[in-house]
Amino acid sequence: MRITAQLSVIAAAIFAIICFGVAINGFMSMGEIKDPAQLADARGFALFWAFLGTLGVVFGGVGVWIVKTHQE
Repeated sequence: MRITAQLSVIAAAIFAIICFGVAINGFMSMGEIKDPAQLADARGFALFWAFLGTLGVVFGGVGVWIVKTHQE
């Protein structure tokens, strides 16, 4: 199965949006946690999803660059 460069950019954008949504949800729900160990775990969870979202943005940017600079 082959996907086009444009489809990979769209997939990366969708992936990044989902990851940042999970990260924002994790950061927003930290105020309800009282246990310091659980708070540290929740912060790590949210930062991990933010990292994945950042990877999605980076790979999407690389895909856009490839699409714009590709010559037949």
